Amino acid sequence: MVLLDNDSFLTELAQLFQKCRSTGSVAITLKKYDGRTKPVPRKGKGAGTGAGAGERKGQAESSEPASDTKCLIRASDGKKRVSTVVTTKEVIKFQMAYSNLLRAHMDGLKKKAKSSKGKDAKAPQLAPDSSLHR
Repeated sequence: MVLLDNDSFLTELAQLFQKCRSTGSVAITLKKYDGRTKPVPRKGKGAGTGAGAGERKGQAESSEPASDTKCLIRASDGKKRVSTVVTTKEVIKFQMAYSNLLRAHMDGLKKKAKSSKGKDAKAPQLAPDSSLHR
């Protein structure tokens, strides 16, 4: 996976959208990013379960300053994968550019086909009850 700066990521994402316009799809994921590239190993057996695990998790979250929060954004078309990290300072600028990019490439979506099956199922419900006409 290639970690790019925000502007390069947006241009690569636009190219992915263009390549997958007629056939294919682009998967985009967003998650909180704390700067770690490898998972933290567990200590001992069953460290992930029980009351102690919740306490350790709560301590890790409280020690992290709220102003240093980052977001990891990944995009993939199945073959090519790109990613970027957005900091809190850049989030407004990135969000505006990202939303404009999504709006520009949403025209390739296919409309959902309406089935006549749903209309037929509603017809008997709208029929008058025979007990009311006596």
